[in-house]
Amino acid sequence: MMNFIDRIGASFQARVIQPKMQAHFEKTEYGKKIASFKDMYAGKRCFLIGNGPSLRADDLSVLYKCNEITFAFNRIYNIFEDTDWRPTFYISQDEKMLAGCTSEVDKLNLPCKFIPIQLLWYYDINIHDAIYFNMIWKQKTNPDEYGFSDDAPHELYSSSTGMYTAAQLASYMGFREIYFIGVDHHFHISKNNNGEIVVDNSVKDYFSDKYNADKDNLYIPNTEQSTLTYIAMKKQCDKRNIKVFNATRGGKLEVFPRVEFDTLFTK
Repeated sequence: MMNFIDRIGASFQARVIQPKMQAHFEKTEYGKKIASFKDMYAGKRCFLIGNGPSLRADDLSVLYKCNEITFAFNRIYNIFEDTDWRPTFYISQDEKMLAGCTSEVDKLNLPCKFIPIQLLWYYDINIHDAIYFNMIWKQKTNPDEYGFSDDAPHELYSSSTGMYTAAQLASYMGFREIYFIGVDHHFHISKNNNGEIVVDNSVKDYFSDKYNADKDNLYIPNTEQSTLTYIAMKKQCDKRNIKVFNATRGGKLEVFPRVEFDTLFTK
């Protein structure tokens, strides 16, 4: 239990320090670190790695051998024992997911771990080597109304999938092609916009059963909301002349043009 002095300090931080930091986040040490990535990969391509059951360690090893730039999410570390590949950029913004694996993520030896500052402020999720970013939640029912930040050091807009956050970072970093793999967009248990639970016993949720062993504590994914987010992502990337392709092996995401993963690499 906090004593009187601790409560005063916490109140001051919540009322004064945090709002000021949000208003000028680009001036913080974290904002300046994010600014250092501006156009670092101008004209290049990157891969966004989903955690669906189609994800293969062998495909990740191909990315590793070809020195591809990759973004990965949440509990991707469950596949590390099967490949030498490691993500260039790691993102986790789901407080329930990250609360269940804070110590594991904290120990990951990765060059860049992007975490919303709000998870530190409001959920006490402290990743000591994180690059914290200012997350603005903007889930909408109309894809045309989604925010998409061109000023990543100041803020990034968030919605129902970390892929949207990664797309904004990729745009800021100068990438001109984005490829998805492992984004099956189909879950064993999900829900729709009416709040109804949908069960499909023919599919798995993730590439490993260990991934969501604590599933009773996690959010149930809403694929209808995620679809809206992907539609918004395509619209925003099209405006910025960023091409997005789905190289997932199977799955149900049809917002982006499909390409075969194996054709993306010179034999």
